[in-house]
Amino acid sequence: MWHLRIVPDNTNFSFIRFRRFSFPISAALSILSLVCFFSLGLNYGIDFKGGTLMEVRAPSGQANMSTLRQTLEGLGLGEVQLQEIGTAGEVMIRVAQQPGGDAAQQAVAQKVRDSLGTGYTYERVEVIGPRVSQELVTLGTVGIFVAIAAILVYLWFRFDWQFAVGAMIANIHDIVLTIGFMSITQIDFDLTSVAALLTILGYSLNDTVVIYDRIRELLRKYKKMPMTDLLDLAINATLSRSIITHVTVTLALIALLLFGGRAIHSFTATMMFGVVLVGTYTSIFIASPMLIYLGLRPGSNPLESDAKVPAKVEA
Repeated sequence: MWHLRIVPDNTNFSFIRFRRFSFPISAALSILSLVCFFSLGLNYGIDFKGGTLMEVRAPSGQANMSTLRQTLEGLGLGEVQLQEIGTAGEVMIRVAQQPGGDAAQQAVAQKVRDSLGTGYTYERVEVIGPRVSQELVTLGTVGIFVAIAAILVYLWFRFDWQFAVGAMIANIHDIVLTIGFMSITQIDFDLTSVAALLTILGYSLNDTVVIYDRIRELLRKYKKMPMTDLLDLAINATLSRSIITHVTVTLALIALLLFGGRAIHSFTATMMFGVVLVGTYTSIFIASPMLIYLGLRPGSNPLESDAKVPAKVEA
């Protein structure tokens, strides 16, 4: 039976030797990301800045999103987000907060009504104030750190402590670089961006755990193999799986980026950076060699018998 092979069997590329380059590069990029974050900040979206939220129903039962967006953007109210919800014809409209307090927000709602005409039914109209927005920022930040802590605890029990610390460092690396990307590009940071960050954590962790599981297996099997060769052997053994997963996710994200529309643009762009450019790189060039500096060595399980050591991995 014929199978598609993206990576040849028994690859023996030396990945670990590049740690002398990947660690300094990642450290420099992390510092740059933090500098950009504290100097440029993030471009908070409506979810975090506040604004006016309206849920409307189209008169014909089918909303023309393109026409609706063009009409609302012509009002000069700043950022406007549209999202189809519920049954056909129901649309959620979010308009950025306007200067001038509650009176200005009420004026926004009236402008939207005037521009859409009397045909639309208004199911919900409310103003999201700064206090609610600050609570969303806090809860989003807490959610990310709770996820990282839960990952650390899980891996601590599932593997040795070195694996848990290595995965945590890799996850923090991914988050810092992604935040730096969002700060430099100034794309909207909203609740969908928080979802993207959590998804990046999950993707990177999944890739890392697959490699870590193979490393743990080889640690028990080859007790006399040099650690660098053992890590290379584990990465090469999982390379085909990593590349296939990476390509599949990339194709899906490209489709979302090109055809998903503006409503999910910040989510998709963040995912493209975090998954395509950071996630897989981190698993191979950060999380795996980090085990060397954390003191992990072969022969952790003395009850296992040694096996024949394969040939040294070379580039």
